[in-house]
Amino acid sequence: MAAPTMDPLTSATPAAKQTLTVAKAINNGLRAAMEADPKVLVMGEDVGKLGGVFRITDGLQKDFGEQRVLDTPLSESGIIGTAVGLAIRGYRPVCEIQFEGFIFPGFDQIVSQVAKLHFRTQGRIKLPMVIRVPFGGGIGAVEHHSESPESYFAHTAGLKVVACSNPADAYWMIQQAIDSDDPVLFFEPKRRYYEKGEVDTTAAPAPLYSSRVLRTGTDATLVTYGPMVRTSLDAAAAAEEEGRSLEVVDLRSLSPLDLGPVYESVRRTGRLVVVTEAPSESSISSEIAAKVQQECFYSLEAPVLRVTGFDTPYPPSKLEEDFLPDLDRVLHAVDRSLAW
Repeated sequence: MAAPTMDPLTSATPAAKQTLTVAKAINNGLRAAMEADPKVLVMGEDVGKLGGVFRITDGLQKDFGEQRVLDTPLSESGIIGTAVGLAIRGYRPVCEIQFEGFIFPGFDQIVSQVAKLHFRTQGRIKLPMVIRVPFGGGIGAVEHHSESPESYFAHTAGLKVVACSNPADAYWMIQQAIDSDDPVLFFEPKRRYYEKGEVDTTAAPAPLYSSRVLRTGTDATLVTYGPMVRTSLDAAAAAEEEGRSLEVVDLRSLSPLDLGPVYESVRRTGRLVVVTEAPSESSISSEIAAKVQQECFYSLEAPVLRVTGFDTPYPPSKLEEDFLPDLDRVLHAVDRSLAW
């Protein structure tokens, strides 16, 4: 089947749909969740009067008041710990971590308390809380502002981990995460915040913990998530001009992984390239490669290949273009796979 020429993230749609940026879609999703449930609270550094560093929470404190949109002290451990107490008492707190590199002062709270309280109490205590994490590079930021730490949390039993990639998913997935009784880490690709797409607020959303085929193809499968979805779609479009048909799957959920659509795709194409910003060592891309090899061994025409960030600390901004996977690196991996 030939790959479609329509781009699923930016294609023209009926006038009833809104054109939003990813940032505005998350803002609207937060607003919808807060309107639907007075127990939903937003908390974090500068989320109130400032509206957040990226203005994701802009206008929420004005409309919902300082009791529901809380400017917190500069203490990630305190933010997460306070949210745990609120969740135990029946609230649904949404914590913002300004940049992914700042999450580590709250790491102990997340993996020792947030992830384990439900299990530890044999289900008597639920923790319906969301931790919003802007992640990834590409914005020319300084140290600790461009990392991809999602594998730490996907490895931790008791946590759900999801990553949106476009405005429609951003709008719906943040509401679904807030509505969940499980603690959810919600990773947001910060360099995609201002990319636009169509959002239908009346459509039935896909299940939160599900992957989606964004583009069909026959020659190889690209599996990706978050900021690399756009890169992978661009690579598929470029490959089509060379007569190659690439399928693109957006994982959306990193824990649990919904690999059914990936297996189906690989059984048809015979080849898989996993594309992520995170380093390759002991990563989500490693897990995908291992499981696809296990489940699709007799369908694979070539080894599973990975295009990732390098196994180094994130570099200074002048070097980040050399660190981040780009269209050329993705297409080079496809060429290697097809030549096997």
